[in-house]
Amino acid sequence: MVSPTYSGPKSNPQLPPTFAPKKIDTTLLTIAESFYEDELWAAACLRVRSFNQFRPDAFGILDHTRYLAEREFEALKERVSGKRMGFRRVSCINASLPLSHIATLSDDLCSSCKFSTNGEDRIVVGTLDLNQCLSLPDEIVGAKPEVIGADITRAYLSNVCVAKELHRNGLAYALLEKSKLVAYDWGITDLYVHVAVDNEPAKKLYIKSGFVYESDEPAWQARFLDRPRRLLLWSGLSKT
Repeated sequence: MVSPTYSGPKSNPQLPPTFAPKKIDTTLLTIAESFYEDELWAAACLRVRSFNQFRPDAFGILDHTRYLAEREFEALKERVSGKRMGFRRVSCINASLPLSHIATLSDDLCSSCKFSTNGEDRIVVGTLDLNQCLSLPDEIVGAKPEVIGADITRAYLSNVCVAKELHRNGLAYALLEKSKLVAYDWGITDLYVHVAVDNEPAKKLYIKSGFVYESDEPAWQARFLDRPRRLLLWSGLSKT
């Protein structure tokens, strides 16, 4: 379920072996911070679609997915607008493609994750949040930098996901690289991400992007919170 608060290490479910993701024209890809409600709504819908697995024949599935999307959308707006307690600054960073480029790929993706900009219909195909947190309940907190007021120059990534139809196009890696540029512009020196210990694809992605292990969640805490145990990965930011 998509959490309305900081939502830790989420990533797409692994695809069935027979699924063949579509290759895209990366020159048509846009990765940017999002501020308008229609694009935030598209991002919320992609997160619900990515972080939940539903039986198509389940009773009331459309109402349930709509409820989850509305819940995430309202929470996302609150965080991005600076109204959520404990968050100093939050940016929703989205990757999008023109609808015309992927119109035949998935009716569900193209209808639920669509927004318009400059007269063009586009689809949010990847998303993440960059969070500058003043507090982080129920999560491992980063240790760097080891100075007073470190929460000002420390940030966390969450809600990292890419549409399952477009896996293996380098979209998640591109989103991470964009988030580093935004974080650096904020004055962030130390970037963190939480990842479940058994999520091997996500760990490989973060390691490829330059993250390294810093600490891990105690097993008792994971059991108490009824979730997989998490690792905390760190990346230092610099001009290079």
